[in-house]
Amino acid sequence: MPALNEFRLKSFIDNLSENELLRVAAPTALTDVAAIVDATSKAVILESVGPEGAKLAANVAGSRARLATAFETDVNDLLPQVLKRLAAPGKVTEISRREAPVQQVVQTGDDINLFKLPVHLQHSLDGGLFISSAMDVSVDESNGWSNIGMRRLMLHSPNQTGIGLFSPSDLKRIYEKSALMNRHLPIAFVVGSHPIDHVAATMRTPGDELELLASLRGQAAPVVKCISNDVRIPADAEYVIEGYLDSAGHKYPEGPFGEFLGYYGGVKLNPRFQVTAITRREDAVFQTSTIAGANMANTDTAQLNSLRTEVVLWNALQHAVRGVVAVHATGASGGMFNVRIALRQFAQGEARNAIATAFGCLVNVKHVFVVDDDIDIYSHEQMDWALATRFQADRDLVIQSGFRAIPLDPSLDGSRTGAKAGFDLTKSGLHRGSVESVVPATPNYDHPRFSSISAALQDGEKTFEQLVGAIGSRDGREIVAELYALQQVGKASLAENGKWKHV
Repeated sequence: MPALNEFRLKSFIDNLSENELLRVAAPTALTDVAAIVDATSKAVILESVGPEGAKLAANVAGSRARLATAFETDVNDLLPQVLKRLAAPGKVTEISRREAPVQQVVQTGDDINLFKLPVHLQHSLDGGLFISSAMDVSVDESNGWSNIGMRRLMLHSPNQTGIGLFSPSDLKRIYEKSALMNRHLPIAFVVGSHPIDHVAATMRTPGDELELLASLRGQAAPVVKCISNDVRIPADAEYVIEGYLDSAGHKYPEGPFGEFLGYYGGVKLNPRFQVTAITRREDAVFQTSTIAGANMANTDTAQLNSLRTEVVLWNALQHAVRGVVAVHATGASGGMFNVRIALRQFAQGEARNAIATAFGCLVNVKHVFVVDDDIDIYSHEQMDWALATRFQADRDLVIQSGFRAIPLDPSLDGSRTGAKAGFDLTKSGLHRGSVESVVPATPNYDHPRFSSISAALQDGEKTFEQLVGAIGSRDGREIVAELYALQQVGKASLAENGKWKHV
């Protein structure tokens, strides 16, 4: 019997530290939720929301530290840990409905009422109320694989919603094929998931994506069939909303909604989701995801997109260049538009190859910054310094145009294609190997000892730091005096490379 609480959302929240979690115990009106969540970069748990007194979690995956906690690692090891788990096969274990916690409470028929769920207005110009943290699960009939993703649901009635299904995706392909045959598409939406499940939902890898979810969990994932269709869903979820996407097609207005780039997406025609059942745990926690707003870099969407982008970019670079040290997609760019690559170059031109690879591996990668491996790509300050001191626009800027782009990018001004730019911020060959290319660091006096400064210089050229260490000085000024004396008698001089030498 698989564990049914280890990867439960509530369990993850309960284990977060005070530094990562804001807990609000007082009753909270739904109209106050957005302001509370936008005022902090922490995960939020609201103990009693709306007249129903529901529990609501928000911004659970909105920091790299919390994602690292979900994978039981630290921030620096997060990407390697995810890559390691993705390489391992995953297994799902189907359990009975009687055993599945997510089906402890079942609502069907007239008992279905989406308006009883704690769904709140997230952004001031949103066209209505959206369930923003829905993980969709469907089946691709062409191969029998489970497909999972992340979608928003716009409430239309007690048992109907719109769905954001306008961007190219597996679900859009699966639905449109079904609609062409005038068949409804069975689907389920999981609301209330461990962050690892949301990471799985954002990945795009061939195969059954419930097995992918299990790979990322690092153990077998318990699944159960829905009450009203045969779609299998994680049995340890908090809520599941079952039903089907109506075969009528993209006919129903949906939007606007605050999007991950920090702007609104407009009203679009989308399919309609018909609810046939709602199931949940007895003590279920509903979930809302942060998309845009005051802390855009620290939203669920930004952090999940960032990790997904890094996985794709890392894998693509392994086939293109040697010496990749780290990759990072910045949260403030939606987790995908601006990417950074740290590279240990073995030959001239590898930075350009890395830029070309990044251009082609993902549609949403727009600006690529490649630095040497001495730069911390997670540091905005070090990246700014590299741009300021290692970049010449007429030599190191790579611009290409005509790439497919996503329409949500407002800078496109209506175009369907856009440009990409690469910034080669690696050291130029002009000063490589000279003192002018070395980054200053705090002195380290752990060097071989000698009986005198003269003896040290006779051993070979030395930096001033090495001379201080050579006699174990705790001062340094006496060495200046001795070097001056040696210069006066023609026994020492300062070489062009900045080292002192014996004459």
